[in-house]
Formats: sequence, structure tokens, C-alpha cells
Amino acid sequence: MAEQATADMLKTMRFSAMAAELQRQMESPDTYRLLSFEERMSLLTNAEWTKRQNNKVIRFIREAHFSILGAAMEEIEYLPDRQLDRAELLRYSACKFVDDGRHIILKGATGSGKTYIACAPGICACRRFKHVRYIRLPELLDELSLAKAAGEFKKAIKQYKKADLLILDEWLLRSLSMDEAYDLLEVVEARIERSTIFCTQYEPDGWYLWIGSDENQASPITDSIMDRIRNNAYTVALFGESMRKRHGVAAEAGGQP
Repeated sequence: MAEQATADMLKTMRFSAMAAELQRQMESPDTYRLLSFEERMSLLTNAEWTKRQNNKVIRFIREAHFSILGAAMEEIEYLPDRQLDRAELLRYSACKFVDDGRHIILKGATGSGKTYIACAPGICACRRFKHVRYIRLPELLDELSLAKAAGEFKKAIKQYKKADLLILDEWLLRSLSMDEAYDLLEVVEARIERSTIFCTQYEPDGWYLWIGSDENQASPITDSIMDRIRNNAYTVALFGESMRKRHGVAAEAGGQP
């Protein structure tokens, strides 16, 4: 049959969704008999377009390297003691902050759910076909150090500049050397018009002690980094009991160890 030959050719040309839709039409001729050629062609085209769009989203999410692939805005727990603003977080899911080149500072204690809340809008951004990259700050600094040793530092900076949204987890868990602070400044400067989400345990005022500064005086590099972040960032504070404790084995056992 001509239609079967067409389906086979579509598969060969990697139009698998169009081929599958044509096969469905062939198997139920009475259902599609009254449709015009243009209407049947539209069904074939829509099937292929939808599949390719879905595959593109999957690729964007895979390339982002999220630590929590299942993070979703609708699954965030708005428990009273967390003091989260549902309307505020839902606004972030629309990704306007990414379009505007704004940052978000997520601050909270260990286990407060910063990583989950950071990944959720990141996945929303991927669904809007924006390039996202998730990485822990210690890993980023290691990458930049290796790139510098290999003479590819500028190339590495360009890669991080390309991301529409960069998620930096474990922000300033330890103090940085002056070399690390300089490398970080290069990233922040390269992303001056791009969005970044910072996951931190500390108030921004306390960052001065961790970015290549001594206790008495902040360095010019520290001031440069802070100025580029704080003056262009929204802040979300997380409170309450550790989410790991809430959902851990002890919690499932009724609080018994």
C-alpha cells in the first residue's frame, strides 16, 4: 500500500512521530475519512512537532545536570514554619527573572530545601527552552582551576556565560583564596546580564569574610563580586525544621531512631 510505503519512508527519514500518526490513521480509516488532506497533514505535522519539542526539553534538562531531576514548583511544601511565599515562588516559575537577568539568593540552613527550590524554577526554564546549568561552587572552582592549568580558562568562562540561568549550590561553604576569588569574579562579571541562583547558608553581609578577605578589610575583588550580585538579586529565606529530618527514616518510623 502507498500509505504503508509512506510510513516506512517517514521512519527512514527519522520522522517517527509522523509515521506513528499515519499508522494510526491507516488502522482507523473510518475515523479520518471525513477529514480533508490539509487536516490529516496537520495531525501528522503536530505529532512530529510535539515529539521534537518534548525531546528538546528532555535534552535541555539532561544537559543542565540538575541534582534533583524531579524538582517541581507544584511539589514545594509550603509548611507554616518554612515561611515561604507561594505567590513569589510561582512568579519565579514564569522565568521572568531569567528574561530580566535578575539573580535569586536562596538562604537557609542545611537541609532547609534550598537545592530543591533552586532546581524547580531551573526545570521550568528548561521547559521554556532556556539553557540552564547546575553546579556546586566547589566543583566550579575545581573546573576553573583545571581549565587554567590547561590554558583553557577563557573557554571555560565562555561556557558559563552562555547559560541563561546558572544555579550555584553550596555557595561559600568555605573561605576562598584570592586566586579562587578572582576566578569567581570572572564568572560573575561574564554573567553580568545573565541570571544566577545562589544557594547559601549565610546572610549576604557575611559573604565578605569568605571571599578572599581578612576579618578587618574586604578586598576590591570581594567588593566587585558583592556589588554585581546583591544589587540585582531577589532574596528568598527558608526557615523551619530540616526537610531531610521530616522525610528521613526516623520520620517514617514515627520518630523512632
